[in-house]
Amino acid sequence: MQPTKELIDELYREQVEKARQMSPASRLRVGLQLFSLTSRLMADGIRARFPDADDHRVQAILREQLALIRRREERQ
Repeated sequence: MQPTKELIDELYREQVEKARQMSPASRLRVGLQLFSLTSRLMADGIRARFPDADDHRVQAILREQLALIRRREERQ
């Protein structure tokens, strides 16, 4: 069973309300945690695609991907 648009919208509103109630320091901490998790997941994906890449190469590819994402966001 797929979630309805109404349910998705309600969950989003709840998340926004929780974020509004957080202190700026808490929001920053959560943002950094999310970025760290995302970076680790991206690095794992890179390792899966490039199994022979050492840590230095994985980090270089990760930086390239993040730069590409940043450029795309700046164009929007």
